[in-house]
Amino acid sequence: MPEIIGRRQEKNKLKQLLDSHESEFIAVYGRRRVGKTYLISEFFKDKGLYCETTGQLHAKLPDQLENFSKSLGDAFYKGLEINCPKTWKEAFGQLQSAVERQTQKRKKIILFFDEVPWLATKRSGFISALEYFWNTWASRQASVKVIVCGSASSWMVQKIVNSKGGLHNRITASIRLLPFSLSETKEYLNYRRIKLNDRQTLKIYMIMGGVPHYLKQVKKGLSASQNINEICFKKDGFLVREFDRLYDSLFEDSQDYKKIVIALAKSRIGLLRKEMLNVLGATPGGTLNRVINNLEESGFITTYQPYDKKTKGTRYRLNDEYTYFYLRWIRNIDKSILNDPESTYWQTKASSQSWKIWSGYSFEMVCLKHAYLIKKALGISGVISREVSWVHVSPKSSTRTQGAQIDLMFDRNDNVISICEMKCHNAQFIIDKKYAKELSNKIVVFQNQTNTKKSIFLVMVTTSGVKKNEYYYELVANEVTLEDFFV
Repeated sequence: MPEIIGRRQEKNKLKQLLDSHESEFIAVYGRRRVGKTYLISEFFKDKGLYCETTGQLHAKLPDQLENFSKSLGDAFYKGLEINCPKTWKEAFGQLQSAVERQTQKRKKIILFFDEVPWLATKRSGFISALEYFWNTWASRQASVKVIVCGSASSWMVQKIVNSKGGLHNRITASIRLLPFSLSETKEYLNYRRIKLNDRQTLKIYMIMGGVPHYLKQVKKGLSASQNINEICFKKDGFLVREFDRLYDSLFEDSQDYKKIVIALAKSRIGLLRKEMLNVLGATPGGTLNRVINNLEESGFITTYQPYDKKTKGTRYRLNDEYTYFYLRWIRNIDKSILNDPESTYWQTKASSQSWKIWSGYSFEMVCLKHAYLIKKALGISGVISREVSWVHVSPKSSTRTQGAQIDLMFDRNDNVISICEMKCHNAQFIIDKKYAKELSNKIVVFQNQTNTKKSIFLVMVTTSGVKKNEYYYELVANEVTLEDFFV
């Protein structure tokens, strides 16, 4: 039997909404492949009369209405064919009549509209018809639960959640569905009887993120490297061409979005807004704002919260594991490798120095997403703190001031700043004399540039632990390992 893995908070929220004695209008959004449809359909399909209508990409209005008619007939009329409506207003009228025919007044009625942005195309009339349906009738029916869902997160937020039109303040609940965490990823793989240890799971995660549909491609009996080779470096591998499919399906003018993520993938410290303007060749205003907002709402990029609130210029950083991996390793791959059915390309690359360097940055991305678990491992979950970053770029004319970067630190209310150093290594990480000097210099530069009076605690976040030597005892206050991410 299918099972909903993870999603504990979301399931609790959906249960509360289902059990309420009022009508509910629920918006669910999140990037493609993250499991929105699965969550809703599996949770609700046996909890009342369930009617699901799914938008079809680039379909014309008559085709969308025909799909609706089929769903209505299946749910309410035992599969009988009904007259296909000519407009969405007529369609919602049919839906109202169908619900009113139900004699079991206490039975919950779940009306699920999936991929709403594909239904609500320009001049389709879908949104105005939905508004009228909800405002004049459905909102008064205690048994009715209306759920709208979409992968274009920014569209969902603008047009539905924060609507300024007829749906203003009509949403009773919203759920932004995010990819799995590391522990949920392992739980999902275990559910599919794929037994990988923590380190192997991390390798999968650094390439696919916690996107369930990507993880579904992982095969039992293959190592992480073998799976990656099959999924990413074979002609018919699922993730070979996913990049264009993903961005083209989510965003109009997708080339602008691709330009931004390509530029971000090349930058170790992220990009300032003015640098992103140069990438697009645009002037300040609408285009860049729209692209940034849409990418951020969809989870592809994130903003640095600078340590110094007065710092001008927010930096943006790529936040999607698959995008980062694709642009570095798949995008320019020689087609002869993809076409070779016997190729073991990735098994070779996975032990190369270039992969080790790349995986270090990818591990930092994973750590930033799991910062709440680092706090928990440090025993400071109850301490009020800000998760911040800090970058100091040394002026070219200066030979005395060093540049420095801290990707994650916790600025705590107990007069401490925990600075995190994140390292991805197969064996115990060793702090040698050279690296110890780098760490000491970084802390000194940070103290001098920020004039902080707080105590500085250095936290080593590693995959395999840190060897205890003189430099460890001198510098390291706390240690977090990969095991702490799987709690």
